[in-house]
Amino acid sequence: MDAYWAACARGELVIQRCTACERRVHLPAVECPWCGGADLPFEPVSGEGVVHTFTVVHRSFVKEFSGRGPYVLAWVDLPEGARALGQVVDCPPERVRIGMQVRVTFRDELPQWRPG
Repeated sequence: MDAYWAACARGELVIQRCTACERRVHLPAVECPWCGGADLPFEPVSGEGVVHTFTVVHRSFVKEFSGRGPYVLAWVDLPEGARALGQVVDCPPERVRIGMQVRVTFRDELPQWRPG
């Protein structure tokens, strides 16, 4: 997992590829959720994607996110074949749509998504 966070610190999005079944894996894992393979190297991806689905959080029960709402959390389909989770930023919640083009950005070394 250190390779994932090191890439984020550099402003680079990486995802894992299972060498046994060739499926892409995100969020980082120690074994492939599809075949159980354990060889999952990290590879850079384009950082582009499309909103698959999202939710607008108005009130969080997590202390660290208290008072930050409303904010948008989205599952983003990457052209490389994985789905990534993250916050949509630089866009009012009411403008986020399924099918919206987004691009990765990094804030506090965390991957987030902005309109692309």
